[in-house]
Amino acid sequence: MSAELPAPVPAVDPETQVFWDATAEGRLLLSYCKVCQQAFWYPRSHCPDCGTDQVEWLEASGRGTIYSYTPQTRIGGDYSSVDELILAYVELDEGPMVMTNIVDFDPDQLTIGQAVEVTFHDTGEGSALYRFRPVNPA
Repeated sequence: MSAELPAPVPAVDPETQVFWDATAEGRLLLSYCKVCQQAFWYPRSHCPDCGTDQVEWLEASGRGTIYSYTPQTRIGGDYSSVDELILAYVELDEGPMVMTNIVDFDPDQLTIGQAVEVTFHDTGEGSALYRFRPVNPA
């Protein structure tokens, strides 16, 4: 299934500007705590575990696995023209779990634990939405 999903412009604030700028370049960044030595999600300037501001950006591999997913059919707002989309949690190889959409997939082949990779959908406003697609077998 390869539904053309809208790519609405995300809300960008000074704390997440670097993250959204990187998406326009096709890069997925994570916040990384230098004290806990852990990557975390959603991007922010303080570690959610220890509270330190010793946080830096880490470029993610863009790979992970589907932790959970559900088809959505009652969709409104920017997505009201879409008949169905897949809302999912993807566990990144670096550890954090992100909420996202799965795109470019065969509905009969989608499974929990399936390997996925990031893809970016341009918003046309200097950012892109990160979504994930199944990794094609070699």
